[in-house]
Amino acid sequence: MRYIMMALVLLVFIGCSKLSKENYDKIQVGMSYTQVTDILGKATKCDSLAGMSDCTWGDEKQYIKVKMVADKVMFMHSQGIE
Repeated sequence: MRYIMMALVLLVFIGCSKLSKENYDKIQVGMSYTQVTDILGKATKCDSLAGMSDCTWGDEKQYIKVKMVADKVMFMHSQGIE
């Protein structure tokens, strides 16, 4: 019984990943950082310099990257997202 419960919990967490093609397609140029985090959750990494930000959700194999200028999406790119 214990192993069944652990497997169910693992499946729930795997199935709840916000790194998906569906969520990537929701991101639009001009959205604010807050709007993007409402879709994807908190960024794994975000670097900022002079009003520009480069934020990443995920890791090297599977990620969504969003470049922002003045808190607005200007470009987005994904890898390994299905």
